[in-house]
Amino acid sequence: MVLAIFVLSLLTSLLCGGLLLRGYRTTGHRLLLWAGLCFVALGFENAVLILDMYVIPNWDLKLVRLAIPLGGLAALLYGLLWEAS
Repeated sequence: MVLAIFVLSLLTSLLCGGLLLRGYRTTGHRLLLWAGLCFVALGFENAVLILDMYVIPNWDLKLVRLAIPLGGLAALLYGLLWEAS
């Protein structure tokens, strides 16, 4: 059951990221780009979580799992600050 929740979270965040990036491609609003990159990074974080817990549980991927969403949120924060100025 937990794996199903992780997979659904992965698919949802990648779908949201894809839709945001598609919206950026059609409209050109830069905030959609930064939000899309953030959601894609959160999706990759979920994929690494599944790898860490179920595929290769002997390896500790905690730093990778923390670095990926940090990069995505940093991109979103940069985009928010860039659009505000």
